[in-house]
Amino acid sequence: MTLQNEEESQPVTTLSKECKMNATCVELDFPPAELFPNRAKGVHWARLHKLRADYRDSSAWLAKHQLKGWKHAGKELMLTLTFEMPDKRKRDADNCLAAAKGALDGLADAMNVNDQLFQPILIYRVAGQKPGKILIKIEEQT
Repeated sequence: MTLQNEEESQPVTTLSKECKMNATCVELDFPPAELFPNRAKGVHWARLHKLRADYRDSSAWLAKHQLKGWKHAGKELMLTLTFEMPDKRKRDADNCLAAAKGALDGLADAMNVNDQLFQPILIYRVAGQKPGKILIKIEEQT
């Protein structure tokens, strides 16, 4: 996530050192709890639709501002998703990916690519702090 420092006009970023040096990386917000498939039961479909749409829009906005100057070379893109959990609860990798669908769609919108180019997608889960985040490392395939 990129934040504006109040005292200076330069953006402040919270990306990891690995992302700054080796690859293109984006930091997005952790998905809302209602978007996880095991939590979505009992939530009205219209509310889920609005949550997904809002999450997609906010992810697209965050990604667009972090990817300034990035150009797609027409190749497939390998994504490494690292979910920094907001608490100590255990979450399945497949549920994390399902909850992050809006974030991936927003990332594709920001990059102006079809999300079918995201192949392969690697998923990691690590302990983090509230409010949690998703670090996405983007590498073009050769």
